[in-house]
Order: sequence, then structure tokens, then C-alpha cells
Amino acid sequence: MDMLKVRSWVAAMALAAVFVCGDIVAGGDGAVYEGSNGPGQGRHIVFVTGDEEYRSEESMPQLARILAVRHGFKCTVLFAINKDSGEIDPITVDNIPGLEALATADLMVLFTRFRELPDEQMKHIIDYTNSGRPIVALRTATHAFNYTRNKDSRYAKYSFNAGGDFKGGYGRQVLGETWINHYGQHQKESTRGVIAEGMADCPIVRGCEDIWGPSDVYGITTLHGDCRPVIMGQVLTGMNPTDGPNTAKKPVPVAWTKTYTGESGKASRVFTTTMGHGGDLKSEGFRRLLVNACYWAIGMEDKIPARANVDIVGRYEPYEIGFGGFKKGLKPSDHALKP
Repeated sequence: MDMLKVRSWVAAMALAAVFVCGDIVAGGDGAVYEGSNGPGQGRHIVFVTGDEEYRSEESMPQLARILAVRHGFKCTVLFAINKDSGEIDPITVDNIPGLEALATADLMVLFTRFRELPDEQMKHIIDYTNSGRPIVALRTATHAFNYTRNKDSRYAKYSFNAGGDFKGGYGRQVLGETWINHYGQHQKESTRGVIAEGMADCPIVRGCEDIWGPSDVYGITTLHGDCRPVIMGQVLTGMNPTDGPNTAKKPVPVAWTKTYTGESGKASRVFTTTMGHGGDLKSEGFRRLLVNACYWAIGMEDKIPARANVDIVGRYEPYEIGFGGFKKGLKPSDHALKP
């Protein structure tokens, strides 16, 4: 074998070693990325996706790939699935198969919007939430659930607009706040993330000097419980990172930490960010914030390096945000990662 062929073979094997196979969980319910090397070995992260607008069905598989390939975590990504076609369909609000995977999860990453799941599915999310295990939540997770048809469900209290003893539902009680409004003008004013006062030494922000995204800043009037702002969101005057600040709008929290104690009596570490537009993940600083947050949530903050490797795995070119604008005809198996 000549040296050129040897070098080509070695390069191919090296490339294959960088990637992991995107296996499919039982029943074809989601994509699984088996991490091989890194601090995350032996830890399992389950991503629960399903939002109609911000392309969580694209951004969360990419984040899962980064955590698996670059850091060694096993990552399972679950999707909203059309019951008839078996295809990924964020418009389907009442079906996220595969949630049984949460039973073995060390971390749940939640990115859903206005879901109304059947009790047998919702049970897995709430059992996890009450277990004392950690949660990382993005963007529309502040209004993750909305019970309009099955208001007598024992899980209806988790609706974003719930009243009574669980006012504000899952968003306010578990994460720190529910949906309020758009503070920045939607798709007209983007977000510059700035480390919150007193949080420069927080391991979650390590290496996150430059955070920008096309997300508009969500309105936050009050953070509930023991929330601590980590990143403040400055509304910009346009949709480019070089645009100046809208000085009429003071920065508000766009990322914070919290604890939540559920029925088990055990406290969960919670990290929430209201950023999460599909384009936000193109920001290296935002990707690093999310990766660091996952380490912190699991209790691995001592393993967070000065600059975590958050290089994109494969290609990441998400569709534009918007209702009904998701990629049609895809199944979880299409997210398998091949060398």
C-alpha cells in the first residue's frame, strides 16, 4: 500500500473516530448519540423537544451531538411525532414518544412549547421533575405546557397560565417564571448577552465572553424562588451583532439558576435561558453557555474547562423560525450521525 493510500486510510479512520453513531431508541422514538471519550462518559442526557416556532427539533440534536462527540455524554433526543406518519412534527402537541428514557437520565433538557401530552407521557416528565435530578430549560420551556382540552388531568396544574397553589405552572414554579411577553420586538431586535453583575466567576459563564443571538428578549418582571441571574439580555436595535443597544430598554435576565424541590423532597439544580432561537446556536458563546450549564446542572462544574470545545458537529443550518416552517418528511432516524 503506497503512502498516499495509507495517509488517506488513517485520515478516514481518524474522522470516523471523531463521530459517534446516531442509533435509534426502541421503537424509533428518538435519536441516541453514544459518547465515547470525555468527562461525560457514563452520564445520560435526555432532550425533550417540541416547539412550533424556534426549531428546537434542529438545534437540540446539534447540542446533543456536541455533548456526545466533544464531551462523551450519552444523549437521547426525543421529538414531537405525528401519529399517522411517524414523522417529526412540532405542530403535534400531544405526542412525544420515548419519554421512558427519562428513567435513566442524569439530566433533562427541556425545550417545548404549549404541549398537552397524554397523562401516560406527561407522567415521565413530572416524575423526573420531582426526583431531585437536574433540569436545563430553553426559551419556550417557560410555557412548556398548556392544557386546553383535558383540563381535568392531574397534570393540568403545570399549564403556563395555571392559578391556585401552582400559579404560573411549570414555568414559574419549577423554572422561575412563566410566559409574560416579548420585550424586544420579535424578529426586529436581537439579544446581546452580558454576564450578570457578580457572576463573572460562575463556572457556567466560563469562556462565554461573546453571546449574541437573533432571539428577541423575553419580558421578565420578577424571577420567583431562589433564582440568580447569570446572563442579562440587552435588547439591540436590529438583527445583527454589531447593532447598538436599545437604550430605552434596560437589560433583563435571559439566563438564571434556581433550585426546585418536588414531591421527593430532593432539590434539583435548574438552569433556564429564554434564548433559544435556532440561530442562537450559531453563537459560540451561547453554545458554550449551554454546555457549561449542562456540566453545572449535573454537578460537574469542577470539570468545566477554561474554554469548552463547542465546535459544531457536522453541518448546522437550521430552517428559519416561524410556525409551520419546520423541515417536512423527517423521522428521528434522519438525525443519525454518520462518519
